[in-house]
Amino acid sequence: MPSKEIISEVRGFVEPYKIVRGKGFRLRDFDPADTGGLGTESKPQAKELLARGVKWLAEEQDKLYAQNSWAVLLVFQAMDAAGKDGTIKHVTSGLNPQGCQVYSFKQPSTEELDHDFLWRTTRCLPERGRIGIFNRPYYEEVLVVRVHPEYLRTQNLPASCIDRKLWDHRLDDIAGFERYLARNGVLVLKFFLNVSRKEQKRRFMERLDQPEKNWKFSAADVKERAYWNDYMKAYEQAIRATASMHAPWYVVPADNKWYTRLVVAAAIVEAMERLAFAYPTVDAAQRKQLAAARATLAKE
Repeated sequence: MPSKEIISEVRGFVEPYKIVRGKGFRLRDFDPADTGGLGTESKPQAKELLARGVKWLAEEQDKLYAQNSWAVLLVFQAMDAAGKDGTIKHVTSGLNPQGCQVYSFKQPSTEELDHDFLWRTTRCLPERGRIGIFNRPYYEEVLVVRVHPEYLRTQNLPASCIDRKLWDHRLDDIAGFERYLARNGVLVLKFFLNVSRKEQKRRFMERLDQPEKNWKFSAADVKERAYWNDYMKAYEQAIRATASMHAPWYVVPADNKWYTRLVVAAAIVEAMERLAFAYPTVDAAQRKQLAAARATLAKE
């Protein structure tokens, strides 16, 4: 268990970005370049706090596995070049791979398109005692598909299902799905890495200018910039409709990667600390069995 000082410290990096009620949410109220009042001179301290958070998460993961009661689902959404992969890599660097599953959901396969839009992610949900990380999961259906409704043609939906209420219905289904997960012992935390259009351009240019980063660049990413405002509107509507106490959103500033990683780690630490994971207790009968086992081994 981290000290009260650490919990108090990380909570200060969480609350400004945590959304538990969507009503009135406006994306423009959140600055992608925000660093919580910390300047670049604070980077060493931020990295040290991140390292402590990562270490604590590893300890809590062990208790989570031993307890075998809760499961943890971390959902990541962002525009291209917002730093999702790097954030996931840094925050989970201390976790045991056997108890952590990461899924990056790409373009749906033919099999996936022949099922409902939640099917491909539902079958990847973490078991009790494990941490699941979803990179661009079911929210893509109310983001990318909403911005590009022509993609609906590939989903073979009945014509009667495609009407002006489609997006509201999908958002309602997602909210219900996450409520169902929470009621069944899954801690759901959702992160929108909020990068600015200006910073995205800078990172794209960096990928083009540095040969070792050329592989990261996709011409399609540049084309999507033309739909920036549409995406921001879709994100805003999605967060408004699905933010809740049991499945909060964190609108994380993403223009400064060092701060992004700190906020995400702090949010996970703060949420898991509230669940007070603990190793299972041993009753009298089990202690008697342990004593007998010790005695048997001692005689060898």
